Amino acid sequence: MSRRRRAVKRKQVADPKYGSTLVARLVSILMIQGKKSIAQKVVYGAMDTLGEKNPATSPLDLLQRAVDNAKPRLEVKPRRVGGATYQVPMEVSSDRQNALAMRWIVRFANSRKGVPMAEALANEIMDAYQGQGASIRRRDEVHKMAQSNKAFAHFRW
Repeated sequence: MSRRRRAVKRKQVADPKYGSTLVARLVSILMIQGKKSIAQKVVYGAMDTLGEKNPATSPLDLLQRAVDNAKPRLEVKPRRVGGATYQVPMEVSSDRQNALAMRWIVRFANSRKGVPMAEALANEIMDAYQGQGASIRRRDEVHKMAQSNKAFAHFRW
């Protein structure tokens, strides 16, 4: 860990098409090697697909609910105490919750082979919205790990 001053948190610029910082973050997470226009095409394609599948609800609402469903509330962090390393359950900050949820959604969409990325991302967002899919399973695994190590919660500091 760095002993220098704390990094300044920069404000996320809103997305040009939807005016949402959540979509802008999703584009940033999806982007590979600085190719933002390609990432935007994929995300916008996924949002259009979501809008076609569910005309009753807005794609932004679907994305927001999917991220909320995939957010982990607890996670384990290793703490070294007296020569032993314990997995200590900790509460997750809201920024990290959002980052983990979107990272998991993008990762599991990317692992869906044989499907275009825009369609895979739309399917993964839809699965997370419905409370199923790989990103929800990952959240449950993280929660289960924290639950099984709750005996070490007193090592939290």
